Amino acid sequence: MADLERQLYDYRLTTAQILYHMPDHRDLLQEYIWQEYDIAPKFPCLHKFLDFWARELDGKLHSVYVAKKELITPSDHRFADWQGTLQ
Repeated sequence: MADLERQLYDYRLTTAQILYHMPDHRDLLQEYIWQEYDIAPKFPCLHKFLDFWARELDGKLHSVYVAKKELITPSDHRFADWQGTLQ
């Protein structure tokens, strides 16, 4: 399904900042940015990815911050405060 078409079914561009402990240096945190179209507020695609991470990867998750953005939005209109003719 095309990205624009997905938005008609309530998909939104979702970005997750994932902080995790490095496997060899557990006191250090590493950052991973994940971005995909997902459905808020349950975020099934993100949950599927995080389940995969916890099951298959060595870096233990520390925290996940999520942001979403609707791409199809009403247009912002600005009206002129002044109208005139320059000669």
